[in-house]
Amino acid sequence: MPFPRAHTTRLVRPIVLAVLFAAFPAHTADRSLEYAVKATFLYKFATFVEWPRGTFERETSPFELCVVGADPFGGRIQQAVSGQSVGRHPIVLRQLVKAEPQSNCHVLFVSRSASQPAAEALRAVSGTPTLTVTDSALGGTAGIIHFVIVDGRVSFDIDNVAAARNQLVISSKLLELARRVNAAQPGTAP
Repeated sequence: MPFPRAHTTRLVRPIVLAVLFAAFPAHTADRSLEYAVKATFLYKFATFVEWPRGTFERETSPFELCVVGADPFGGRIQQAVSGQSVGRHPIVLRQLVKAEPQSNCHVLFVSRSASQPAAEALRAVSGTPTLTVTDSALGGTAGIIHFVIVDGRVSFDIDNVAAARNQLVISSKLLELARRVNAAQPGTAP
């Protein structure tokens, strides 16, 4: 008897993500490949995150993927998300000059910006249902998910405490794939 579609999807997603990580080395000498991989992961991460009830006005409301600051993707992110959706939510890509609490982004990639420091952009959406993603190019400033290059491959760290502050629940499957996870100590509130 075949698995129900939802069950099959839950089984296949982590396998696909793990294969993607293994299949796409991102040698630091090839920034083009590195950012192509990161662009793909930006929207794939969303399938492993549960947003709070009421985040989407309708079942088919757009899923807002935003880039604040300089766009290091060079058009690759538009290619990666073209025709894609998160569940029944079509992905809409937006470029922002500044992040604000009312930006209404579901995923916010924070890059270097002349108009807003990365730490300020992250503070602007703290407490809102926004999955923040940063890059090791920002140094120590890290969002909920922080891309790093390890042994020439794209990897990431997850701050699950910050995710909880933003009312997001990250799937254990994604947490298992992270290089590091910052989680609250038992008996402490996030």
